[in-house]
Amino acid sequence: QVQLVESGGGLVQAGGSLRLSCAASGSIFSINAMGWYRQALGKQRELVATITSGASTNYADSVKGRFTISRDNAKNTVYLQMNNLKPEDTAVYYCNVDRVVPTSFIPVFDVWGQGTQVTVSS
Repeated sequence: QVQLVESGGGLVQAGGSLRLSCAASGSIFSINAMGWYRQALGKQRELVATITSGASTNYADSVKGRFTISRDNAKNTVYLQMNNLKPEDTAVYYCNVDRVVPTSFIPVFDVWGQGTQVTVSS
């Protein structure tokens, strides 16, 4: 069974930085795209950034130039470096994998982590 475990959230002042990590656990053969989404209180979940297995990236306009997504394929881990944080970045951040192939070679689609809270104070 494949699971995603996030870490790195917390409370930070506006202008500060945080780094989120998400590690996929289990017997994994390969992972396609990995990404970060966020959901603020009372709002819908939204895309923050994604990265393909070939390291192509995509960002929401609201975080371009401030956030950087990266991945370590050897560790099945994706990172989100968040700089110049703003109060509007406050949300629960979720890790997502669109397709993972375990060593059983039976693909699993749309796997989500449990979420990590990021709070930015003004």
